[in-house]
Amino acid sequence: MDYYIDYNSPEHFTQRCIYMVMIRKNGIQKYSSLASLLGLLFWLVITFAVATFGSQFRPGDWYQALAKPALTPPNWIFPVVWTLLYALMALSAWLIWRRGGFKVNRLALSLYGLQLIFNGLWSWLFFGQHQIGLALVDIVILLTLIILTAVRFWKTYRPAGILLAPYILWVSFATYLNYMLWVLN
Repeated sequence: MDYYIDYNSPEHFTQRCIYMVMIRKNGIQKYSSLASLLGLLFWLVITFAVATFGSQFRPGDWYQALAKPALTPPNWIFPVVWTLLYALMALSAWLIWRRGGFKVNRLALSLYGLQLIFNGLWSWLFFGQHQIGLALVDIVILLTLIILTAVRFWKTYRPAGILLAPYILWVSFATYLNYMLWVLN
């Protein structure tokens, strides 16, 4: 079924600016350029809100005093990598959202939201509360949720699943670091 709005009609101007124009092609729901851009903005804001929350908890003197594993990267690497990962994550969620929205992809997008919660919680537990063991439990759950999200994304739209691969690799490495910090301290 196709839905069209007469863009030249003044009475549809508000509708054109606010609502999505849905066009079904090949079984995939697509959105107008404006709706798509607003959707991308939504996913970027939600994802980077978690990044902003997590960035409130800095490593500080407590972290500097910990015994660290040999593979610990320098501190400046973390914000660079995480900024790139958050952008890839938001793009990935947006690609899934574009293929049917929340109605069609409820499980995939719910998993995405849930992993975001555990992502933000880790920084609070580790850097904010200095709870290395609880942060380890959190990051294992986080990694599991990321993998489940990536699988659902892969099944819906492969490029979206592939975009989460660097996130899986980095959080796997972060899980190793968290474990070693727990063992060493």
